[in-house]
Amino acid sequence: MDPKELIARRVAQEIKPRTLVNLGIGIPTLVSDYLDESLGVFFQAENGAVGMGHRPPEGMTDRHLTDAGGRFVSFVPGASTIDSAFSFGLIRGGHLDLTVLGALQVDEAGHLANWMIPGHYTPGMGGAMDLVTGAKKVIIAMQHTAKGAAKIVRECTLPLTSQRRVDLIVTELCVIKPEDDGLHLIERAPNVPLEVILGMTEANLIHGDNVPEMDLQSCQ
Repeated sequence: MDPKELIARRVAQEIKPRTLVNLGIGIPTLVSDYLDESLGVFFQAENGAVGMGHRPPEGMTDRHLTDAGGRFVSFVPGASTIDSAFSFGLIRGGHLDLTVLGALQVDEAGHLANWMIPGHYTPGMGGAMDLVTGAKKVIIAMQHTAKGAAKIVRECTLPLTSQRRVDLIVTELCVIKPEDDGLHLIERAPNVPLEVILGMTEANLIHGDNVPEMDLQSCQ
């Protein structure tokens, strides 16, 4: 299975019916493809789209329907568009049940860094600071390393997005839950040995002797 698909399928398991969920740019945008639209989940994007559905088929795109990253989307019945001020009112007002974001780094305290220094690198901070602070739950969906460098680190070297601890980290190798005492390794990807995960992670991971594998069969 493609690593990005694996991550998106596993994140989809965390989404409850009839909730309002923000999907960030990158891997998070794939999550809606692996969730049954009958569950009544409304996906939101910062640009003012509320009620995004699966990716539209080739030739069925509408230039007026995009997410915050400019990716074409479809809308489910009952969807709406709102202006940016209203959209960030939902975010800052604590009305989002969940946000799924990408990351450049996550450290042992569960802190997220997903933007770089303006003027030197891309991307910029975008709406992530508001999302991490305002959403009821924060899930990080990212690949485990970048060009061989660990992204789950002892301490972030890039600017922190928020002082808030994220709730869950999902990569193509494992699922990690940040707690007060550190990062708990709670699941392995199918056929991925524990030693591989530990060898590709800079941060210390707390784990038992038998870490269970992800159950991807239950994904929609």
